[in-house]
Amino acid sequence: VQLVESGGGLVQPGGSLGLSCAASGFTFSRYYMSWHRQAPGKERELVTGITSSGGSTNYADSVKGRFTISRDNAKDTVYLQMNNLKPEDTAVYYCNAGVLGSYDWGQGTQVTVSS
Repeated sequence: VQLVESGGGLVQPGGSLGLSCAASGFTFSRYYMSWHRQAPGKERELVTGITSSGGSTNYADSVKGRFTISRDNAKDTVYLQMNNLKPEDTAVYYCNAGVLGSYDWGQGTQVTVSS
């Protein structure tokens, strides 16, 4: 199994970023997929998730209304569009299958929100 996150970077408060996660080694279309993040000195936390069909999504209160998760089962890829970013969104972002992470974590992608 491989989970490869990309798209992170440095952005000013109020800006936007789009993350991608390319999955391989399992039947992507059968799995709930999720995005998690880990800020320095903090535990990894669940940010958002999407059902296998893409028909239902869930968001942490801290990102509701600002982040949007989506997926393309033909490309085995899950996306995270992040708008109106805040300094407290600074973290390494990871994707995984399931709610808690069914597989080994990838390398993640760093998102830094700073002026």
